[in-house]
Amino acid sequence: MTDLRATVAAAVRDHVAPALGLDPSGIEVVAVADGIASLRLSGVCAGCPATIHPMLMQMEAELKQHVPAVEFVEAVV
Repeated sequence: MTDLRATVAAAVRDHVAPALGLDPSGIEVVAVADGIASLRLSGVCAGCPATIHPMLMQMEAELKQHVPAVEFVEAVV
């Protein structure tokens, strides 16, 4: 795991998931490259197309506060 990926994973676990009331084990950091954090979501949130976009926007805003190198968050399957 790269240093940036590890930093993003720690921020997701310690800050992003708790801020959004999510279980951190349901968010996997797949990759971080060129300012894009690719996250795989599991559980209830992953299967609901109506909530995925707003949730990603909230995750992105929270993650940017803790890891400025992240410019965008994308969900991957």
